Amino acid sequence: MTSKRESNKSSKWPLIKPKRDLQITPLKDTHLFTVQNFFTSTESKAFIEAAESLGFVHQGSLGPTKGEAYRDNDRISVNDPVLAQGIWESGLKKIFVDIKVRGKVAVGLNPNIRFYRYKVGQRFGRHIDESTDLGDGHKTHYTLLIYLSGSLRSKGSNDMSLVGGETVFYDSRRGVVAEVAPIEGMALLHIHGDKCLLHEARTVTKNVKYVLRSDVVFA
Repeated sequence: MTSKRESNKSSKWPLIKPKRDLQITPLKDTHLFTVQNFFTSTESKAFIEAAESLGFVHQGSLGPTKGEAYRDNDRISVNDPVLAQGIWESGLKKIFVDIKVRGKVAVGLNPNIRFYRYKVGQRFGRHIDESTDLGDGHKTHYTLLIYLSGSLRSKGSNDMSLVGGETVFYDSRRGVVAEVAPIEGMALLHIHGDKCLLHEARTVTKNVKYVLRSDVVFA
């Protein structure tokens, strides 16, 4: 596997405004839901610019024959508790106030923030997300994806809209449970660990897909 970039370098992250009246949409009878307009268009574009300033590194895998999901994308990983806290306090904290996992409550975001970039032809094959034990009784149970690019909300910008790159979830029989097309600024949250649904990121066929990824921590 090609090496991934783990960075403690700081970047000038965008200021994230507090979010009110967030539109939460559950997806069928699953632990999946989307949050429209979690980032504004300005915030999304500013995060892309900040991530690009750090520099992405290609990430691949040995493939299914070696027990690894097919993976072809570019990645940055930063350890930034301040950024994680800012995203959490901007609106996620309110969303998770009534969500418990095994009697545990959500307390924040994993400070390990990842940025993914998918160019035309790149994708991430079917896989599950594992829980991470952060110690002191803190463990991750939900994946957070914030699409920094996708279908654009501004009119007259269709030439910049993303085509492909959907996040698709499957049941135990490999039937499609949900298919989420990226929309600029939309957040997708799904339970991971032993309850995680098999899912994939489909091939991008036009423009570039950018995603901010972290995990919701419970204690």
